[in-house]
Amino acid sequence: MLASSCLTFESDDDDASVQSNFDQLYEVMRDMLDRFYPERWITVTSSDPHYVTPAIKSMLRRKNRLMRAGRTAEADALACRVRSAITRQSSKWLRDVDTRKNPAAAWEKVREFTHGPRRDHGQPPAGISAQVLNDHYAAISNDDRYRSPPLKLTAVTDDVYITEMEAFRHLDTLKHTATGLDGIPAWFLRVGAPIFAAPLARLFSRSLMAGFVPEQWKAAIITPIPKVTQPSKPSDYRPISVTSVMSRLLEKCVVRRYIYPALSSPPPQLSFDDQFAFRPTGSTTAALVAIMHNVRSMLSANDYVHVIAFDFSKAFDTVRHETMLSKMASLGMPDNIYNWLRDFFSDRQHCTQYSRQRSTVAMIKASVIQGSVVGPSAYVITAGDLHAVTPGNLLLKYADDTYLLVPAANTSTRSLEIEHIKSWAAENNLTLNCQKSQEMIVKARGKRGKSTCLPPPCQDIARVSSMRVLGVTVNDQLTSADHIASTLESANRLLYALRTLRNHGISDASLHDVCRATLIAKVMYAAPAWSGACSAADRAKLEALINRCRRRGYCSPTEPSFSEMSTDADDRLFARSMSNSYHVLQPLLPYRPDVSYDLRRRAHGNKRLICKTTDMNTDDFIIRALYKDAY
Repeated sequence: MLASSCLTFESDDDDASVQSNFDQLYEVMRDMLDRFYPERWITVTSSDPHYVTPAIKSMLRRKNRLMRAGRTAEADALACRVRSAITRQSSKWLRDVDTRKNPAAAWEKVREFTHGPRRDHGQPPAGISAQVLNDHYAAISNDDRYRSPPLKLTAVTDDVYITEMEAFRHLDTLKHTATGLDGIPAWFLRVGAPIFAAPLARLFSRSLMAGFVPEQWKAAIITPIPKVTQPSKPSDYRPISVTSVMSRLLEKCVVRRYIYPALSSPPPQLSFDDQFAFRPTGSTTAALVAIMHNVRSMLSANDYVHVIAFDFSKAFDTVRHETMLSKMASLGMPDNIYNWLRDFFSDRQHCTQYSRQRSTVAMIKASVIQGSVVGPSAYVITAGDLHAVTPGNLLLKYADDTYLLVPAANTSTRSLEIEHIKSWAAENNLTLNCQKSQEMIVKARGKRGKSTCLPPPCQDIARVSSMRVLGVTVNDQLTSADHIASTLESANRLLYALRTLRNHGISDASLHDVCRATLIAKVMYAAPAWSGACSAADRAKLEALINRCRRRGYCSPTEPSFSEMSTDADDRLFARSMSNSYHVLQPLLPYRPDVSYDLRRRAHGNKRLICKTTDMNTDDFIIRALYKDAY
C-alpha cells in the first residue's frame, strides 16, 4: 500500500524523465484513490428537503434495492440508519449551528440569511454554454504579440530544495480546497501525508532543479459565477479558476523562499515601495493610510491635490508573459527558479464547467493564471516599473487599483502622466478603462470656503466629489461622513439578518461570533485610515450602533466601544510597522538623528516627529501615532 514502495524514479533531471516520474506518481495516486475511495455519483436537486444529503440519498436508494430483492431485514436495518441520519441533519438546521465546532456548516447557513440563498437560475440563458464561456475567457487571455520568453543557461547543483519534513508539514496542514483537473483532492493528500511526503519532496526538488513544470499542473478548470441577477452574456459571469492542489503547494514554497526575498532588494528599474498588495506586510488599510497621508502632505504646500483612480480592464487575465518574465529575470533569484516560473507560464490551458457541461480545452497566451499562488506576486512584479514620470507626483498601487496623486503645482502634467500609464498598459497587454477611471480634487482646508480657480477635468476621465477607494468612501474634504453613512446603511441590513438568526434559534455564543465577523468587522474595516477624520456626531452614531447590538444581545455585553476598538486598531498597526523594518509603512516614518545623550522612552521610538501644519493634523494616522503620549 505504500506509495513510496511502488515508485521507482529515474535519476536524470531532463524534462522527459521528470514528466515520466510525475506520470508514475499520478498513476499510483489515482489507483489508490479509486481502490480505497471509489467515486459514486448522487444527484441532489433543489426539490429535495434540506435534510437530504448525498449520503442519505445513497442509503435510500440502497434500501429500495434491498426491498426489491426481498432482503427486508437488511432494508429495515438500513432504514434505522437513514432515520438517525435524517434526525441528526434536521437538528443541525439552525438551532445547533455552532460557529466554533462546525464553522463551515454554520457560516453556510449564516450566508443564506445575510446574503440570501444561492440563486438557482435553472436553465442557462439562450446562447450561453460551457464552450461559449470558455471561448470568451480564452479570447481575453490572448496576446497577439506573444513571443516565448528566453531560457537562462544555468548549472544547477544537487541541493535539496524541499525536504521530506517540509513536504509533510504542507500536506498535513492542507485545508479544504477545490480540486483541480488532475483529480487529486486536498483531503486525500492530507490523509496520505505520511505516505506521499517522501516521493513528493523528491519530485518537487527535481522539478525546481530542472526548471520544469509537469503537464498535469498546466491546466485549470473554470467555474463561472453570475455577477448579475439575470445574466445574459458571457461577460456577466466571473471566472473562478481552480488549479492543481499539488501545484499550489510547490508555488507557495517558491513564492515564500525566492520571490518575496527578491522583492525586498529589487534592481534599479523596479520598485515595490508603492505597491501594498500581495506583500507580507501589505493590506488595504496600509494602502489607505499611505494615500491619505501623502494627500495631506501635499496639501501643506499646495492649494489642492488631484486624486485620479485608474481602472484596468481584466488586468489579471491579460498580462503579457514576455514583459512579466523579463522583469522576473532581473530579480535576484536562481536561474533554475526563473526557468521554472517561465515553464509554469508556458503552454497554459483551461476548460470551463457550466450547467453540468464541460468544454474542450483552450490554450491561453496571457494572464497571471488566476487561482494560482504565483499569480498575485507575478502581477506585483509586472507593475514594478509603473511610476510617476514627473517629480512631485506620486503613484500608489494596491494590485491593479492604481491611484495618481498630483499636487496643484504639477497640474499641467496630468496629461503626460495619463499618456505614460496608457503606453505602459499597452506594452504589458493591458487596457486602461477611462470610462471607469475617476478624478477628485481635494482642497486645502484653508481654501475650501474660498473660490479657487480649478483646472478643467482630464480628458475622458470624469470628475467626482467622492470616490470608493479600496472599500472606503473618500470625499473631496477628507472627512469620514460619507463613509460612515454608507457603513451605517450596510449595518442596518446586517442588524435585520442578526435578528432573523436569533429568532430561528441560533445560540448566543454563535450569534456573538456572527456579529463580530459581520457587523463589527464592517464598522472597523480600515479604521486607522479614516477614524481620525470622524466628527463627534459621526462617532456618536457608531457608538450608538455598538450599544444597540449590546442591548439586543447580538454581541457580548463586554464588547468594547468604537473608541476603544479604533484606538486598539491604531496601536496594533503602529506597533507592527515599528517592529518590522520591512513594513510597507516604514517609508512614512522618518528616522531622527542619533543623539549622544539619554532620552526618556517614547512610543514613537527612534522616529522623528513630523511637523504638524493646518492640514497635517491629528486626522492623519501617522501624526496620531507619532504624537500619542508625546507630552
